[in-house]
Amino acid sequence: MSFLRRRHATPAGPDFDVLAMDPGDWPGNLGAGLLPAPDGTCQGVFLRYDLFGGRGTAMIIGNLPEGSAAREVAEGEVPFEVAQLLLALENDEEVTVVGGEDMPVLQGDNLLIVRRLRLSESRISCVQFDRSDGVLVTIAAWDRPITDDLYALLKPLPAELFQQG
Repeated sequence: MSFLRRRHATPAGPDFDVLAMDPGDWPGNLGAGLLPAPDGTCQGVFLRYDLFGGRGTAMIIGNLPEGSAAREVAEGEVPFEVAQLLLALENDEEVTVVGGEDMPVLQGDNLLIVRRLRLSESRISCVQFDRSDGVLVTIAAWDRPITDDLYALLKPLPAELFQQG
C-alpha cells in the first residue's frame, strides 16, 4: 500500500499513518488513545468508535508498529484491542482466542491477507492484517460482524487528529 508511509517530524503524535475509518463518516462518538513508550515514542494508536449512541463502544481499531509491546501476546490471549473493547464495555468475562483463519481481501487495488480470529466470546468479531510499513491493524467489534465492506472505508487519518492541543 503505497499511501502508507512513515512520518518523520511529528513529536506530539504517532510517527506512522493511522489507518482507520474517518470519524466524520460515522455517527456516534470517537475516542483516540496513544500508547507511549518510556522514551516518548508512540507505540500504537487505537480508536474507539461508539456507534451505539452512548450505550457502549461498538468497535476498536488499533494500529501497532513493529516493536510495540502491545503486539506481544501469549498463545490463546486476545489482542490488545479486544482487551480494550472488553474494558470499554465493562465486561470482565475471560475471553480467549480459540482459532483463526487467513483469507484474502481486496482494499482498492491492494490485496490484504486478513486473519479472522475466533474468540471464546462469540459476540466479538476480530480481524488483523499487516500493512506494508510494518504496522499491525486490528479491528475488534462488539455484536456486529466485520464484513469485507469495512475494508473499503479504511483510510489514513490526518496527523492533526493526533496532535496535542
